[in-house]
Amino acid sequence: MHTDTERCVRAVRSKDARFDGWFFTAVLTTRIYCRPSCPVVPPKAENMVFYPSAAACQQAGFRACKRCRPDTSPGSPEWNARADAVARAVRLIQDGVVDREGVPGLAARLGYSARQVERQLLAELGAGPLALARAQRAQTARLLIETTPLPMAEVAFAAGFSSIRTFNDTVREVFALAPGELRARAARGRAAPAPTPGVIALRLPYRAPLEPGNLFGHLAATGVPGVEEWRDGAYRRTLSLPYGHGIVSLTPLPDHIACRLSLTDPRDLTIAISRCRWMLDLDADPVAVDDQLRDDPLLAPLVDKAPGRRVPRTVDAAEFAVRAVLGQQVSTAAARTHAGRLVRAHGVPVEDPEGGLTHLFPAPEALASLDPEALALPRSRRTTLTTLVAALADGTLTLDPGSDWDKARAQLAGLPGFGPWTVEVVAMRALGDPDAFLPTDLGMRRAAAALGLPSTPAALTARAAAWRPWRAYAVQYLWASDDHPINHLPA
Repeated sequence: MHTDTERCVRAVRSKDARFDGWFFTAVLTTRIYCRPSCPVVPPKAENMVFYPSAAACQQAGFRACKRCRPDTSPGSPEWNARADAVARAVRLIQDGVVDREGVPGLAARLGYSARQVERQLLAELGAGPLALARAQRAQTARLLIETTPLPMAEVAFAAGFSSIRTFNDTVREVFALAPGELRARAARGRAAPAPTPGVIALRLPYRAPLEPGNLFGHLAATGVPGVEEWRDGAYRRTLSLPYGHGIVSLTPLPDHIACRLSLTDPRDLTIAISRCRWMLDLDADPVAVDDQLRDDPLLAPLVDKAPGRRVPRTVDAAEFAVRAVLGQQVSTAAARTHAGRLVRAHGVPVEDPEGGLTHLFPAPEALASLDPEALALPRSRRTTLTTLVAALADGTLTLDPGSDWDKARAQLAGLPGFGPWTVEVVAMRALGDPDAFLPTDLGMRRAAAALGLPSTPAALTARAAAWRPWRAYAVQYLWASDDHPINHLPA
């Protein structure tokens, strides 16, 4: 979008928050870059240039605006709606792959050379993988500086910087303030009491509208005992992270999601935030999705009743695949029971001073040696589960934000016991494909029949062609027409 100058200028002049994250406005006279909804008086059109990413602005020598804080705007929805190499690269960078494995590691995951990845990212985002990772480190550093009492040296290494000097130079360059000045500025503007020691409190922005009912209702109703819980109006769960583990608490509020993170290693902050945003689908463009679904006269009343539904995803794709198998052809309660038994037997115990969480969900490696006879499942489903776990543990099957959706579908379909429903629900909730569709789902067919839509899988799939590429969101609207606990916030 950043190449359509006239459209970008109109968005800036109208201060349209829907475009935050789609592009960034850099002002030639002040050398500052802003989000489109920045509250300051818009500059003259001839003084504005537009970039597709905050990293591109920083690489061009522009500093972040202190008023609108463009580095904290929602991410572009484009990268979660696409399955090409650039979109997969962006999702992997957000998950911290460049910081952990470098550009060669990123390229290896994508199946390209490092030079090809660099060239493709420069063409679309105006910045290469190192610049994108640097921008993410700068944002993490700002969060740690402003929300924790950590010494600056610890902030530097927790944010992923290799030296304190690089940390200081980057913060000054990006924010036009020294790290100490950033902390002092935040302390002056803080009306709320200081955060609890060891807990990082922050706001997760999103594009309005957002309907929390099915999003948090689904996560709470299907939550695995010991791993997830709903407590005091917040969804809480344990997180398995590269450098340790964490506990997150997410509370839906009118204009943001309140997030509280407790981490054993602050280096996991960026990854934890990225995974929470992914789980809640916070970078979606609900206006674009809802406008297209409203074109179907039978879907329009559902959209108008509660616009802004998101797809409830997961923080760990491998975990969700295991849970999808446990939930085959059983009720929500039975699926929770099976998963809870697996967690108690093979999960890593954790302490939760603020709630009732007890375990991390077991990794595939921990489940690779489980005894199938110990599972209270039909024999065919035991085979499905053990085959899936073995493929995940040995790397034959890789499920992560950078997965190729078509390749992952083909690999899953090749496993015993993986039918169309299981493959598509994993594609929808674990891989994040916005066009995943479940025409054989009983709840979908029942809702479709009640609305007057075709209820047979073939006819419903044909009718849903007009909903593409947002069929996963149509599924949420259809599911929500049923009075099931997954569609409502817990009392």
